[in-house]
Parts: sequence; structure tokens; C-alpha cells
Amino acid sequence: MKRIFLCVFLLVLAAGGFGVWVLLGSKTSNPHNYATIGDIPTPWGYERVDGEDAAYARFLRQLPLKRKGEKVMLYTGGVSRFQSLNYAVVDVPLLSNAEQCADVCMRLRAEYLYHTGQYGRIRFQNVNGKTLGYGGGSSRKAFERYLRNLYGVASTFSLSREMKTRRLADMQPGDVFVYPARYGQKYGHAVMVVDVAVNKRGKKVFLLAEGNTPARNIHVLRNFENPIRSPWFTLDEDAENLLLAVFHYKASDLRRFTN
Repeated sequence: MKRIFLCVFLLVLAAGGFGVWVLLGSKTSNPHNYATIGDIPTPWGYERVDGEDAAYARFLRQLPLKRKGEKVMLYTGGVSRFQSLNYAVVDVPLLSNAEQCADVCMRLRAEYLYHTGQYGRIRFQNVNGKTLGYGGGSSRKAFERYLRNLYGVASTFSLSREMKTRRLADMQPGDVFVYPARYGQKYGHAVMVVDVAVNKRGKKVFLLAEGNTPARNIHVLRNFENPIRSPWFTLDEDAENLLLAVFHYKASDLRRFTN
């Protein structure tokens, strides 16, 4: 009888500890104080994959993270709402109050091309379908000015239109889930796949980063479905609809850059 009581007591204690972890740990940004996205460990049995562009995957994994407990701040100052969505804040300063969800995806792609000297590949479409190319070379001022101008004329609509559809099964670092405003919705949304890992059975997990409206720090999204695995999302390759944190996407919303 004592043994049964002890087992029950230990189970209750473990459940209580898990509850405290979910209640407190899930509200703490970067709870283990990782330095970069690449320092976030994969779930057991998974290994990171580079996809078609290993340099791009490395760039995204090297994005620095702010220290434990840092909050997502608005560009205009103050703390943003819905801090529970934030697993870790990316330590990249915003360029303007117009740097929102689609803009962040373009920003990270452009930063990779800029830092690797691929200036001629920095080009994106505006909402009218016109391609806006960057021509400022290595000048950081010119690069940031280009991005600020781009933010004012691009959107989830233009980003979704110019990117190519990627099958869920072929997901790679740097891909983007994006949809423009749909019927009954005023706004679209975009989140970037910043890391992907796979196990021996071919099952994939992935990390997501986003910006939002109004402009706020880029942050790695928390996975609410499994706090133990947070922030990794498990990919269902056969899914037609996906719930990623609090955002709903269709399988056809996964896109890839062609620039």
C-alpha cells in the first residue's frame, strides 16, 4: 500500500512540476539562454539539414538571439502584446515601423544575399508586380535605404505572388509560409522557416521566425502543441491545413525564394 501511495505521490509531483514548467517556462523568452538559432538543440534523434543552399541555412542558424527573459519590443517603443508567442528574440534591429511580417522575410533573405556579396540577386516585387532591384553594392546605408523603400510598396500579397510553391515534403531552411488577405480576413501573414531537422525515418521538424504588425522584434515562434519539444514544429507532409502557433496555413502556402 505504501508503495502504491509513493508511486501516486511521485506522479502527482511530476505532473505538478510539468504544470509549473508550462506555466512559467512557456512565458520565458530564450529560457536556456542560447546564443544563436543554431544553438537551439533538435529533438532527440533529429539532425539538421541544409537543403539546396547550405550557406543560406548556416546564415539563418547564425542569427543571434537576445538573452533569456528579453521581451519582444515594438519599433515605436513599449512591449508588444502576446509575449507567449515568443520563444526567443532575434537580435537584429528593425529598420522602420513598416518592417512587418512579409518585410521580415524579405529582410532576412536580403541580409543573406548582402552579407555574401550577391548584390545583383537582391530584388523583390512591389504590389503592382514591378521588380525592384538593389543597386547600391556594399554600402550599408544604400542597402538599408533600399529595404525601407521596399517595405512601403511590398506586402504578403506581392511576396506570395512572386515566390514559388514548395511541397511540404521538400521543406528547407529559408522557405516561407505566406498567404495574402483572404475572404473574411483583413490581413495576410508570413512566417519564415529558419531551421529544419530530420530523423532516420524521414520525419521533419522545423523552427519558425516572424515579424508582425505593428513592427516588432523578429522572434522565434513557440510551439504550443508540445511544450517539451518547443519551439520545434513537427511536419505532417500529408496535411492540407496547418496550425502553426496561432496561425492557420494551407499546404500550398509554403513558398520558396527564387532570387
